[in-house]
Amino acid sequence: MAISFELQEEIQALTENDDYPIPNDHDPNDEDIERLLEAAVEAVAESSDAITEPDVFDVYRSLLKHANAVSGPMMNKLLDSISSGLQAELDATMRDVERGDQQGYMSHKVPLEMFGFLLLWFVSAAEKVKQPEDEDGQSVQAPKGRRGRGGKAGGKATSSRSVNKKSEVWTWEDQIPGTLALISKVLRLQTQRIWTTTAEREAFITCMTRPAYHVTENEQYMKVEAIKVGVLKIICLAVKHHGHTLGAQVAIMQHLQFYEHLAEPMAECLSILANEFDYPQLGDELLREIAGKNFNGQDQKGPRVFARFLVRFTELAPRSILKQFSLLREQMDSESYPIRVALIEVIGHLIRELVTSGADEEQRQAQKQILKLYDELIVRLMDISSYVRSKVLQVLWKLCELKTKFPKQRLQITAAAVSALSDKVSTVRKGAASLLVQLLLTHPYGMSHGGLLEQSVFEAEYGALKQELAKVEDQMGKAVERNDEDDADHNEDEEDGEDESSKKKSRRSKGDDGMDIDEEGDEVAAGGEDTQGGDTEEDEPSSMAVDGENGEQSTPRKKKRSKLAPRKSQLDIAALSSEQEALAALETDKLLQLRLKKKYYGEALNFIRQIEGAMETMCDLLGSTHKAEVIEAIEFFRVSHEYHFESAKACIGIKKMVHLIWNKDNTTSTSEDGNELKGIRSRLLECYKNIYFDPIPDLTPKEQVNRIAKNMIELTYDATLAELTSLEEMMRIMMDENQVHQDIQSKLWQVYSTNKQLPKAQRRGAIAILGMLAIAKRSVLTDRVDIMLKIGLGPFGKADLTLARYTCVALQRLNGSAKKVKGSLLDKTLRLEMDNPIFRKLQAAIEMPCHSKDWFGLAEQAINAIYALGEHPDVLCNEIIKNLTRRVFSQDRKPKTKTTESQPSQPTEKDPDAMDEDHPGDVTRSSDDITAPPESTQGDSQGSDMGDAFELSQLLFVVGHVAIKQIVFLELVEREWKRQKDEKQTIEKQAAARKGGNQTSKDGGEELDQVAGNAEDEIGERIAAVRETELLYGEQSLLAIYGPMLVHICGSPHKFKNRTLRAAATLSFSKFLCVSSQFCDHHHRLLFKILETSRDANIRSNIVIALGDVAVSFSNIIDENSNELYKGLSDKDLVVKKNTLMVLTHLILNGMIKVKGQLGEMAKCLEDPEPRIADLAKLFFKELSTKENAIYNNLPDVISHLSTGAHAVDEETFQSTLKYIFTFIEKEKQAENIVEKLCQRFHLCEEPRQWRDIAYCLSLLPFKSERSVKKLIEGLQFYRDKLHEPKVFERFQEILVKARSNKSKDKPDSDLDEFEKASDKGCFYHEDEADHTFQILEEYRAQGEEDHALEKRVVKKKAAAARKRGAAPTRKTRSKKAAAADDNDDDQYED
Repeated sequence: MAISFELQEEIQALTENDDYPIPNDHDPNDEDIERLLEAAVEAVAESSDAITEPDVFDVYRSLLKHANAVSGPMMNKLLDSISSGLQAELDATMRDVERGDQQGYMSHKVPLEMFGFLLLWFVSAAEKVKQPEDEDGQSVQAPKGRRGRGGKAGGKATSSRSVNKKSEVWTWEDQIPGTLALISKVLRLQTQRIWTTTAEREAFITCMTRPAYHVTENEQYMKVEAIKVGVLKIICLAVKHHGHTLGAQVAIMQHLQFYEHLAEPMAECLSILANEFDYPQLGDELLREIAGKNFNGQDQKGPRVFARFLVRFTELAPRSILKQFSLLREQMDSESYPIRVALIEVIGHLIRELVTSGADEEQRQAQKQILKLYDELIVRLMDISSYVRSKVLQVLWKLCELKTKFPKQRLQITAAAVSALSDKVSTVRKGAASLLVQLLLTHPYGMSHGGLLEQSVFEAEYGALKQELAKVEDQMGKAVERNDEDDADHNEDEEDGEDESSKKKSRRSKGDDGMDIDEEGDEVAAGGEDTQGGDTEEDEPSSMAVDGENGEQSTPRKKKRSKLAPRKSQLDIAALSSEQEALAALETDKLLQLRLKKKYYGEALNFIRQIEGAMETMCDLLGSTHKAEVIEAIEFFRVSHEYHFESAKACIGIKKMVHLIWNKDNTTSTSEDGNELKGIRSRLLECYKNIYFDPIPDLTPKEQVNRIAKNMIELTYDATLAELTSLEEMMRIMMDENQVHQDIQSKLWQVYSTNKQLPKAQRRGAIAILGMLAIAKRSVLTDRVDIMLKIGLGPFGKADLTLARYTCVALQRLNGSAKKVKGSLLDKTLRLEMDNPIFRKLQAAIEMPCHSKDWFGLAEQAINAIYALGEHPDVLCNEIIKNLTRRVFSQDRKPKTKTTESQPSQPTEKDPDAMDEDHPGDVTRSSDDITAPPESTQGDSQGSDMGDAFELSQLLFVVGHVAIKQIVFLELVEREWKRQKDEKQTIEKQAAARKGGNQTSKDGGEELDQVAGNAEDEIGERIAAVRETELLYGEQSLLAIYGPMLVHICGSPHKFKNRTLRAAATLSFSKFLCVSSQFCDHHHRLLFKILETSRDANIRSNIVIALGDVAVSFSNIIDENSNELYKGLSDKDLVVKKNTLMVLTHLILNGMIKVKGQLGEMAKCLEDPEPRIADLAKLFFKELSTKENAIYNNLPDVISHLSTGAHAVDEETFQSTLKYIFTFIEKEKQAENIVEKLCQRFHLCEEPRQWRDIAYCLSLLPFKSERSVKKLIEGLQFYRDKLHEPKVFERFQEILVKARSNKSKDKPDSDLDEFEKASDKGCFYHEDEADHTFQILEEYRAQGEEDHALEKRVVKKKAAAARKRGAAPTRKTRSKKAAAADDNDDDQYED
């Protein structure tokens, strides 16, 4: 008896009921289910129609219902049986359909439905068996049964194998491709002939497609290509041939919402459906539905899936997206940024697709669409989401690779990218920098000048073109006039037009339009014409060649025509008209070419100027803390240097980036595309090698060496001290890595030692680079010392003191550059005997008579070299000081001094200006800045008893520098003594260990350690005593003579007016203060006095730096007078202010001086108009925040300092300053205490300005914890009478809104509710919660306003009463007041 089976009802019952009803249910736990299955499988194998028998069908259903209790092999047998039966039934049905036997194929309807139902159930039930088995990680290939009508599908084949249940693991994944292939075959049936009603047909199709959808839900399955292809094929067949469009649409939308991994597969499905099955309707419907969907900004998962789907679909089927883009474009305003990001990427793919349009008509239409899409991209650079802005820049980067250039759009893109460099988000800035690099690499202006973008060259060409164009236009105008005289205007115009069109067959039809626009005077054409102009540029060289030839021919023809014109009787009219046609065509063609060239050069200039304008911002990016954008900035400067941009040629960015050599490449990071980023330092070295040091093709080895050596030398030109220091480190690294060839070193020596006349900077650069290389390898210099003495300290050095100074620096490298290890007593430096020729030359260089400012730099480095190389440098310096002293104070010098004074009368006005030179790149002012002409110490009018001021300056400078170097030398002596002592103690320990036993050696060792410790203390104390009492106060000390002299000169500015002398004396005096605490204690106030009164910015700057050194040496002395040091922060001179800030930063952060309420002055610098000052101040507070509670402890003082008193700032500055400082208050406990302190401060403040400032500070706190809000509520008594001030009330409203909107787990709702309850009494309740919150504020504000008004009335009444009392004063009172006034006047005169 056949079973009654309704497919739709069965599917519904299976879906809705957990316990699916089966008439003959067989429980595997109670019955021999294997025997029952064997019988059912045999029956179906004999005839697939047996499935309609209730007993057989119920066995299958029972196994599927209790699948979790069925073994894997049995499930395998079950699938084989269902598949074989379905295959057999399908084959029979197809045979009947082919024969046209309606009764025959209709009889297969129910078996097909039953097999389909079982297959659907099996797919969902198989997961119950698979999941626990999958944990073992084992996979055994399941046997595939034979399929076919009458074939024994799985019974005997399977039973013939003996299977151990426990050891065999059944896998469903391997069976999926075959099952999906079977379903695909079923879907090739002509279902409309078997299932005549729509409902029945839809039920069957749903039954066959649902297994495919079920498989898609598993991400692991969809990673298998065979499974994915099978699923997509089923969906496409169902949609194309069986009306499954609506069902597929609903299913795909649901799957996109719930399964993230299906975004790309579903897009591929729609693409296959549109391209291979020619059915794009489903894709269109889905896109329309997505376009109308409302995506929530808070939802992250859903929009991301749809976004990936749209991007993948666009990649595969851009034309389908293009048709619906007008609807999808509405999603550009979606709240969800992932959707907007996806649409940006979609636009990029659409532009790529449109660029490849084929036919001319399509191309013209595509051009309009492309321009609109470009505009959409550029507008989206203003999106509020940084992810969107970043994606726009990435898409534009990719579009730059297109062969078709869009000149107008590229200019807009460049301007937008330059603007994006100032974005607040680092990823956007990095994207903008990367885009600018790509725009440079793909620029469309490479048809001339070798692709280089040198602004001056393009400007010259543009100017020449303008003149030539004006000339041709003028000639054309005259030609027209002559034609008017011959009465041939109309005919010639027509012929010209025909001739012109025949000569321009290769040109586009828009060429004439472009010319007309140019005639109107526009240099930049509209969108389509720009595109055409860009395309025309490709044909330009050949066109220009034709123009040149025609131009040469046209001139003589004109002359011939003008000569023949009067002889009208002999004219051939036809020949004349054809000649005129040719001339007009040539002239018109030339005019068009000139206008196109002018437009080309105009756009190129615009592009170059935009890139030049980005250079300064790019320099700022080099200082970024984000690795990716720094690397992009380095690449930008490398590329711009290759294209010969003038700013890059001036090495603005190239020089600045050299400071990145100090960056430590310890951390690894990845870019957005997952690639590992190179370290900044390694990328910098790579960039410099690429620009300066890598060989260039087509050069001989000798030329390569010359070029590299020349580049190295040029790096030192006009370099600041900071740049030279960074370059030195770079050269050291390169030398360490053996990247500087020996031939290059030889070439540098050749440049340095040649007797030819070279530019001074070239010889200086050579020895400077050699000195840098010697830091890594001393051997660079050791064999060439005689050359350095002969050149740098010989005649060349005397003529060029800077060369001599660089030579002295290089000589210092001879002692080795082994880094000192902290705590180590080893000293690997090399010391020379004092009779070495080097020291004689150095002494001669210092004692050389000279009145140049460069002498000071030379003397400084010469003394450094003496102390770096000499065994007894103090002996030689002793001799030098005596010789200089004799020169200054010897009697026979006085007459000469007078004559010397009279000679340099003109430069006297010039050199003080040289002293005022600012070196913004350096942290300190070097001694090079000290300069003045030779003149008397006290002015020219004092007579012949005065000495040479410049020579005295030289003496004092040497004395001061020797004093400071002697301290360093004493430290080296101390370390050497300790090392010798340590070696001696070690030897004694070893000897004692060999002689005595274990116990004896142990006791002896401890005793020796004690002795060694005491000995080290004695050595330290002895050296300290020498420094403290002997250097400046010893009877035999040479320096002791000059201490009083320095004090006298510095303390008598009215006597010693020479600026050079005062600068040198002050500098040396500062160094003396670092030597002895006794000298410092007695005379440090004089230094502060000079700092306060000196008008010379150089002197003030040097004093500030010196005070930092003094503070390191004797912190307690400077700490007592630190207030004076802070005054430098308000100095008018930028360098003084910057140096003060840096010195204070160093002293405070290293704990050398204590902050006593002066942090407010440092805070003022945060809003300094000079960016360098503001940046340094921000860096200071950032570093200070790392110290425990440093900012928190000083915050009340900062607020008071900036809010009240003479040093208060305006409210706007106060707010911006405190806003930055409050970002460092991160601990909840600190925030709570600040709330309490600020609330209490209200009670002590009387000025409304102070109330507003305190309220603003309160509004900056986060109020995340309950305690913070509680403190605010408890402080109500202190500020309730201040709420009538509008700004104060507004700030408290902001605080309450912030507290309410807080999303943290400790949200203080209970405290806010308590705050609301305080307003219950006498207040009206609103439904809105926020209104409840503000009730108490409103109440106290109203009360405060009443009190304030009352106070005003009282004051007015008192004033009125006072006026009434004083309205009728007696005569006696008036006379008394007059007398009192007279007395006051007398007192003023007396004062």
